[in-house]
Amino acid sequence: MCHPSWGRARTAAQRLSDLARLRRVRDRIDREYAQPLNVEALARGVNMSAGHLSRQFRLAYGESPYAYLMTRRIERATALLRRGDLSVTEVCFAVGCSSLGTFSTRFTELVGMPPSAYRRRGAGAAAGMPPCVAKQVTRPVRNQEAPVAEPQLA
Repeated sequence: MCHPSWGRARTAAQRLSDLARLRRVRDRIDREYAQPLNVEALARGVNMSAGHLSRQFRLAYGESPYAYLMTRRIERATALLRRGDLSVTEVCFAVGCSSLGTFSTRFTELVGMPPSAYRRRGAGAAAGMPPCVAKQVTRPVRNQEAPVAEPQLA
């Protein structure tokens, strides 16, 4: 018969293992945000089921893998739009989005204005600001009032 604390120890060890795998998933999203990513592929990469990955990722980071990916994409898009040398469509595809409509909707939810308005306003907003400061000041924060629809990663 197993000792009662063995179950808790295994659970704690499993949680630590899951956290390490979740960090690998988050790091992969950070590195490969412009690539086509989906939950199934991310889960396979860390030997987890897609459902378990999604639940554990949300518990650990407060948002789904899809929301995290879109935040990274929009964060990069804001930097590209501030430069002003790419169109909104070019930026959309450069950050890994395949639909201009979805990109514009997510951008507006996170930043509070459409990407075209951000591009017009943002080109001069960070002028003269060191890039490290501009990145912090302009980092997207999900608009808490906006409804959140989270389809599967595409």
